[in-house]
Formats: sequence, C-alpha cells, structure tokens
Amino acid sequence: MIRTQMAVNDAVFALAQGQDLDALKKRIESAVAQGGRFASFVVVGDREVSVLFSPHTAVAFSVETVAFDERDDGDADVPYGGFFDE
Repeated sequence: MIRTQMAVNDAVFALAQGQDLDALKKRIESAVAQGGRFASFVVVGDREVSVLFSPHTAVAFSVETVAFDERDDGDADVPYGGFFDE
C-alpha cells in the first residue's frame, strides 16, 4: 500500500489512506497565509489530529510503499479515536 507521511516541525504523522492531500495542502497554505490557524487531518487508525500551522511551521510530505496496515481501512472521512478503541 502507499503511505504518505507529513512531518510538522519535529512530529511525523502517517496520513490515513484516502486523505485528500491536495485539499490538506491548500488548508495548510490558507492557515499560513492568515498568520496561523488550526487545520485537521486524519492519520492511520482513523484518528483526527489538529495542528496549529503558522508562517514558522515547517511541513514536509513523503510518499512510500509499505506493507498493508490493517489499522488503515481507507476511510479518512470518518475519524474516530479514544483510549478504548481496538
């Protein structure tokens, strides 16, 4: 499967399959242009993450082929999360 990772400063996030990368980039660019705003995205395990993006935030994307990950069901539009998820 294809895995896209996003590094934000020192944190690295494996994006969920089905995450619209172009839309995410546009939301980040908009947040930076406005001087800083939170933008949300979905990571592996269908968990939602919100990051404050500003003109001082470094962001890098990488794409690689990895072994199948059963936590990543491809449903990036329906995030969930909690301490008791299996």
